[in-house]
Amino acid sequence: MPEAADTSAVPRPLRVLLFANTEWYLFNFRLALAKAARAEGAEVMMASPPGPYGEKLRAEGFRWVSVPMVRRSLNPMREVFVLWALWRLYRREKPDIAHHFTIKCVVYGGLAAKLAGTRGVVGAVTGMGYVFSSKELIARRLRPLVRRLLRFAISGRQSRLIVQNPDDRRAVVDAGLMDASHVRLIAGSGVDTQRYHPRSDALCASGRTPSVVFAARLLWDKGVAEFVRAAQVLRAEGLDIQFLVAGEPDEGNPASVPEEQLTAWREEGSVRLLGHVQDMPALMATADVVVLPSYREGVPRSLIEAAAAGLPIVTTDVPGCREVVEDGVNGILVPVRDAAALTTAIRKLALDPSLASRMGAASRQKALAQFDERIVLANTLAVYRELVPEGRIADSLITAG
Repeated sequence: MPEAADTSAVPRPLRVLLFANTEWYLFNFRLALAKAARAEGAEVMMASPPGPYGEKLRAEGFRWVSVPMVRRSLNPMREVFVLWALWRLYRREKPDIAHHFTIKCVVYGGLAAKLAGTRGVVGAVTGMGYVFSSKELIARRLRPLVRRLLRFAISGRQSRLIVQNPDDRRAVVDAGLMDASHVRLIAGSGVDTQRYHPRSDALCASGRTPSVVFAARLLWDKGVAEFVRAAQVLRAEGLDIQFLVAGEPDEGNPASVPEEQLTAWREEGSVRLLGHVQDMPALMATADVVVLPSYREGVPRSLIEAAAAGLPIVTTDVPGCREVVEDGVNGILVPVRDAAALTTAIRKLALDPSLASRMGAASRQKALAQFDERIVLANTLAVYRELVPEGRIADSLITAG
């Protein structure tokens, strides 16, 4: 009689749970991570507040569950209910790794994971968020409480925090939120650089109308007002430049641009509002310059996409943005909230196609070297292996990175 196969040494797949404040974010920014983990043998499920992209995640073959979290809620009873719902989810699913994105999810997910006994807890922040960056009274009042909760949520030997730029890493450590040895710097969520290509009809050769693109959520702190002001000034000068705004307001964010302001900009006509653009490679293929005058970032996805497409970039000299742009090499850095400096930089690139072409080529090289998603995915999976090192997830992607 043949001996039964010994399966005791075969580990079960790593169980990974990804939790974010919108299903849109999971689909647009973390789907590649979910696919990479699944390809390496992990079981991946995702959680977020309800929304239409949940079904798109399911169509990609992932389990997705809705969580009753309201991003702007300050109702104590509702927030306690959210924590209870997350605790029940983590107790039921027993993930090996719970990976949380954005400050509120890092706090709530971290608390629930600790209470449920989850083994590995990973937080990821793309900038320090509204509570830490806003000067509004409500943000300043919430800041001490959120700081205490965040410190507890990310504490412990089996917790890691991923930040996207050195400034945020320094801020986390200096504030005593986490020991430096548990903070990991991974620059952005990465892009598939093979989907982006420098346009063939270079501006310096074609003599066509330059196209300047702003691509981000329509939030005041993304610098959209400064972009519109620059467009108004340059159009008033008689320069033939097309200004495109790709993005939508974010009603869950206190800094969202109101609809009446968008209506006024449409009627004024200096910029063309495109709304949400799903096909970013196609948008970047129509651009000549990409602009993001943000007040602070993690590492902006739109700038990485612009770099991958071989485009010159104008952005602010702030954390996150200056990780993508080296001033004078692949773009121009301007002071924050300075519409005049922004106008000057856009004018310079629009009127000097040769300079724009040189900077665009440098952008492409920087994207290939630093921001290709394979690098980001390998580094993220390496964090998972730190926390659960028993070989439950293959390391082929990590070693290939």
